[in-house]
Amino acid sequence: MFLLSAVLLGLTATLIRAAIFRRPLRSYEVRGSWLVFVAFLPQLFAFVLPTRATFPDHWAPAALVTSQIALLIFALLNFSKPGFWLLSLGLILNLTVILLNGGLMPISPETVAVIFPQTAASLPLGERLGTGKDILLPTEQTRLGFLSDRFLIPYGAGHYVAFSLGDALVSCGIILALWALSAPATHPLATGPNQSLSISQ
Repeated sequence: MFLLSAVLLGLTATLIRAAIFRRPLRSYEVRGSWLVFVAFLPQLFAFVLPTRATFPDHWAPAALVTSQIALLIFALLNFSKPGFWLLSLGLILNLTVILLNGGLMPISPETVAVIFPQTAASLPLGERLGTGKDILLPTEQTRLGFLSDRFLIPYGAGHYVAFSLGDALVSCGIILALWALSAPATHPLATGPNQSLSISQ
């Protein structure tokens, strides 16, 4: 949800910018786009689709780590493009804290108590949080806890979503990448040889 909001914000902002300055949307070459599809497949089955209810907990870390690695490779392949350096950094931070904490994103009982005030006290420590990508760990047992899902943003009435520093950087990278689509024609869209969002395999 957090990253989807970044996509919607970036698209809205770049479309408004293009309309105000009467510019056509530009394009730049994106390499390895198939990796995005590969990355989201395991997450769809493990954390999104109804299959998440029967997806084995011991497979969830593999699904998340595989997804993060594929996305990181994609980001690094396009490192010279607008926003992709932030995208890469955010993915590296997320992958690091995930790997150091058993393959899932750590979240503290204090953070969960804000999100699920009615049930937080009954949730077992050291276990996957419901059918999501988080693992419930006390702060003192979390490696690199400052990179965990420790930040909260409200949505709706009394509802919150947790996100990490890496998520914030990834979101900023997405917004910058989309914002660049409405840049002036004289503005370079890459520092590498490919200056022209078309897709390349």
